[in-house]
Amino acid sequence: MALPALVAFGLPPVAANAVSRVALVPGAVAGAWVYRHELVPVGPASTKALTATSVMGGGVGAALLLVLPASSFDAAVPWLLAFATVILASGRRLSRALSSALGRSAGMSSQAVLIGQFFLAVYGGYFGGAVGILMLALWHIGLGLDAAVSNPMRITQLAAIYLSATVLFLMASDALSAPLLLAVMLVGALAGGFAGAHLARRLPAWLLRGLLLATAVLTTVLYFLRG
Repeated sequence: MALPALVAFGLPPVAANAVSRVALVPGAVAGAWVYRHELVPVGPASTKALTATSVMGGGVGAALLLVLPASSFDAAVPWLLAFATVILASGRRLSRALSSALGRSAGMSSQAVLIGQFFLAVYGGYFGGAVGILMLALWHIGLGLDAAVSNPMRITQLAAIYLSATVLFLMASDALSAPLLLAVMLVGALAGGFAGAHLARRLPAWLLRGLLLATAVLTTVLYFLRG
């Protein structure tokens, strides 16, 4: 959890939030590069439209961070993560139940996918806590996408969100006020993003799905403990 660690080092919350977001960019971009040939469209929305939406939402979220209190989402985040974790754990059953209730296959329209992605991207640019888990949960319950299959797109959209937020943070925040901490985090994120994406590509789908769920559970527990 980079944000509380940076605050513990003495950075103000907004600066710590900006630094943590900037530091995540290399890892997300490296992972997106590794996965560039394995992207599966998110329902009827095109990859270009989804990425453009992520870029816009990430920029809006970053702008909000610079003018609103950084703690605004603190109380809601653990519950959002708990909800997302439950969906990831039981998404297939929920999707079947939803399809049965509707009398047809559950499926979000292109507009619904993009609207949902925009709000998640705003959250990602503003606070960002486990936004990737929330993305997987939305796509899982709304479109029936398997978490392992949609993981490459998750990494790509995280890169789009973080990149747009980073541009604004570098221009208008104190993200460069702790250059040593930022440099260490950048190196670690780049190595982790590149190695992690290569490792994930070699894992069986069931194991990758299990690791994603375990990460969601652990992240949720840690956020509740922090709160």
